Amino acid sequence: MIAYLRGKVLEVTAETAIIEVGGIGYEAYCSGGAFRKMTVGETVELYTYLQVKEDGVSLFAFGSPKEKELFLKVTSVSGVGPKLGISVLTGLSADEFAQAIATADVKRLSAVKGLGKKTAEKIVLELHGKISAVDVMSASGDPFTVAVENGVAPLSKEDEDAVAALMGLGFTKSESTQAVKRARDNGAKTTEEIIRKALQGGI
Repeated sequence: MIAYLRGKVLEVTAETAIIEVGGIGYEAYCSGGAFRKMTVGETVELYTYLQVKEDGVSLFAFGSPKEKELFLKVTSVSGVGPKLGISVLTGLSADEFAQAIATADVKRLSAVKGLGKKTAEKIVLELHGKISAVDVMSASGDPFTVAVENGVAPLSKEDEDAVAALMGLGFTKSESTQAVKRARDNGAKTTEEIIRKALQGGI
């Protein structure tokens, strides 16, 4: 199993890149995160997934372990193969994809090239709850937490989803987490109540 590559970027196309490692050129289908790390002629580090089928072998590359993890989750959905999975993570960043799942945003997923509404609904149905808003900001490895007076406490599932929804509306991570904390302090309990009170309170 080829799980990681570190080498020189020889060529980049619309869907793939060729990475030279030890004199061997590996061609891989790349996610948006992988493409963003690449400069032709420069060294790049990628996390990979090797698909072996009767009719051939394909390599898929990602910019981070979290992005690869999200790819494996989306391809676990019946009817979603690796090429469609990589398309999802090219049309959306890892953070955007996790936000769409956490907030059940079928419309956002449906905008991905090659991903129809029915498949988008199926992805949301099967992954909602498996991909929480903890995944939204953790593609870079940052823990998804909110500051409190005496330290740092993890967000609840409802809080995580509310923060993800607010970030989807364009607010920053800091603004969203603080607004959610204020909404909680004002008695909000469900995700919908938290979002409504956060917006009413002004961010």
